Amino acid sequence: MTLGRTYGVGLVGLDGRMVEVEADIGQTLPSFVLLGLPDASLNEAKDRVRSAAKNAGLPLSRRRITVNLMPADVHKRGSGFDLAIVMAALAAAGDIKGSGRRVFIAELALDGRLRPVRGILPAVIAAVDAGYPEIIVAEPNADEAALVPGAEVNGFTSLAEVAAFLGADPERLVFPPQMPARADSASGEPAAAHRPQRDMSDIAGQSEARFAVEVAAAGAHHLLMTGPPGAGKTMLAERLPGLLPDLSDAHAMEVTAIHSLVSGGRTCSRLVRRPPFESPHHTASSAAIIGGGSGIARPGAASRAHRGVLFLDEAPEYERRVLDALRQPLESGKVELHRAAGTAAYPARFQLLLAANPCPCGLASGKGIDCTCTPQQRRRYFGRLSGPLLDRVDLRLQVQRVSLRELAGDGHAEGSAAIAGRVEAARRVQQARLQNWGYETNAEVAGNLLRGPLRPPPRATASLDRAMERQTLTARGYDRVLRIAWSVADLAGHTVPDADDVGQALGFRQQGEAA
Repeated sequence: MTLGRTYGVGLVGLDGRMVEVEADIGQTLPSFVLLGLPDASLNEAKDRVRSAAKNAGLPLSRRRITVNLMPADVHKRGSGFDLAIVMAALAAAGDIKGSGRRVFIAELALDGRLRPVRGILPAVIAAVDAGYPEIIVAEPNADEAALVPGAEVNGFTSLAEVAAFLGADPERLVFPPQMPARADSASGEPAAAHRPQRDMSDIAGQSEARFAVEVAAAGAHHLLMTGPPGAGKTMLAERLPGLLPDLSDAHAMEVTAIHSLVSGGRTCSRLVRRPPFESPHHTASSAAIIGGGSGIARPGAASRAHRGVLFLDEAPEYERRVLDALRQPLESGKVELHRAAGTAAYPARFQLLLAANPCPCGLASGKGIDCTCTPQQRRRYFGRLSGPLLDRVDLRLQVQRVSLRELAGDGHAEGSAAIAGRVEAARRVQQARLQNWGYETNAEVAGNLLRGPLRPPPRATASLDRAMERQTLTARGYDRVLRIAWSVADLAGHTVPDADDVGQALGFRQQGEAA
């Protein structure tokens, strides 16, 4: 009796777990038994690997083949175990030399070709962290796998190539003919990363709104914009990503890992360096926004917007339960999805941008004489934005219509590049100030620090203290005004927020109360 052993990686969300693949060839009637709680797609590997091995010139033994995936009490999913299974079976039959501690991650076609799989980046990260740096993947996944520091990646196009690499008899091997690359397998950054950057110079007027967006970008604050249709809310939101600095190496690895998991077959040849921008339609379900699906839940728009922007246009048109589902990730920066098959955790530290009309008809701004909505309709409309959700939104802005004079201005509005420079400088100041406490942006700072070591002097917070005494602010709102004040101060080059900085922050916080 001969035993072969290889290694694969099982993913639960973004968390990878090493899986030891054992293959044993018995002395009984021909059969193929796959143990270790495989799902339906993995159980079908029995037929895929037999055909692939035969067409590669290395037919599997006609005896009983038993393959065990360990740990046996953990569910295994997906076709990424195909290559590990067939290599363990070939090692058991003596057709290849021992594979050592190599990890195999690829799907098999019936003719022996290797096909790429999604989630290759988090899988390779898990393997390297577990002490298995030697990785064998399909050629289209090789560049993505090589993004992981410390990984020793070999990419192959067919099972015959892998077998030859591991010492199989070359005279037996059959290599499939060269096939043209599929259009959907082109390498590069995800499509979202190629979104054209819109410039702030396109926006006429709206000086206060422009500054609010700049403050939001500087401190990674959440922002609610309320105003009539055509005032420029969507234009402002779409230009926020262009003001954000490039992602650091660690953040880029996180974002690229998420995109690898939801890539749908596309591969990444380089890290995603620009903050992502997600703008789901208002008919999106909770599963689409937060994550879901059968089996292990997949990431939703909130996780795809990690380290970037989640923009909900026409926010009151979303179902209230969908909006309220964002409350927990806004505080924790992650999403945990519990299912019977297991729990998947995904990072979700995004900037939330909400845009809303003043009423269902959108005409209640200004004097509102053309508005046809009843007071009850207006209350019901904004009632979908619950108090606890709005309390987590730092900046609230009333966006007014642009005047004819502003629309016909000189056309020399400040562009995104200049604003992005100030934002990046403010971010550097924040990182230097907050690094001892483990924070990177003002929006993340805990309240005990804002009211303790980072508290501005009493003369600067006098207006904020009075608002708290009048109970027009919650304790969470008090802390969020201090966070905004620090961002305003960082943009102005102040070492500590002064009374004007706090006043501006309080004004931004209280603008949306009338809505």
